[in-house]
Amino acid sequence: MIATTLIISVFTFLIHITESLAYGMRLAGVRTKRIATALSFVTSTLLVSRLSNMFQAPLLGTMVDATILKGPAYLNHLETQFRIIIFAAFLGSFAGMLLSPSAVKVFRGAILKFTQHGSMPKLLLQSLSKENMKKIYSCLRWPHLNMLKSIQLNRIPKLFLIMNIFVTSIFTIGVLCSLLAGAYLPELRSTANQLSGIVNGIATIMMTLFVDPTGAQITDQAMNGIRPEEDVKSTIFFLQLGRLFGTLIIAQLLLKPFSCYIMWVTQLLGGWLI
Repeated sequence: MIATTLIISVFTFLIHITESLAYGMRLAGVRTKRIATALSFVTSTLLVSRLSNMFQAPLLGTMVDATILKGPAYLNHLETQFRIIIFAAFLGSFAGMLLSPSAVKVFRGAILKFTQHGSMPKLLLQSLSKENMKKIYSCLRWPHLNMLKSIQLNRIPKLFLIMNIFVTSIFTIGVLCSLLAGAYLPELRSTANQLSGIVNGIATIMMTLFVDPTGAQITDQAMNGIRPEEDVKSTIFFLQLGRLFGTLIIAQLLLKPFSCYIMWVTQLLGGWLI
């Protein structure tokens, strides 16, 4: 079980480092004046996240099945394992934040190269060459305090940043909550496992109404010269900072309440249908 938790944590780490690094694509798009291309690169970058999730999901199911077979005494142990996985999400977000300045430089170069070639497969193949690997390596640099001089909060909408914290934390635990609820209600496990949407749906609504439009507006305004480029940089910084806070604290706090919420809906549906 420890090995399974470790493997799942590695996949979780990859999911969250990729999603954290994807924020930097906004700044790369502004600097290259190619926002649409930058947004398409976000989708390509998140392939790592999608593939990691594809391998992670069945392992999580196996972990829950093993807990159910062992009996109710192991439910607390399962919850502890889930909290370790959430902590891995925090580590991935933290690593993504540290690597963000380097990623912006790499993304900027990749977008310009793609503009020349117009082919993603060709770009990926060329990136594996010895010369290009050296160029990518030269982009790597540790963040330092001087980078924070241009970071300002006063021009960034506060509600947008607060909502991002909750969106990140809820998306982190949505599936885990449904799996934990299914472990507590093994007789209604299939129903509980299908109810992650009532948790993730809250985050989706918040993202659609408050997070995505504001982030896009700030990027477009910087692109058109209405805002300084530093506002995009500040937005990325505070989005990543909110992601750290959301995965480290809020997600941990919401795991059990949202699991109980799914259990309640599961029992409600079970009592109504059976």
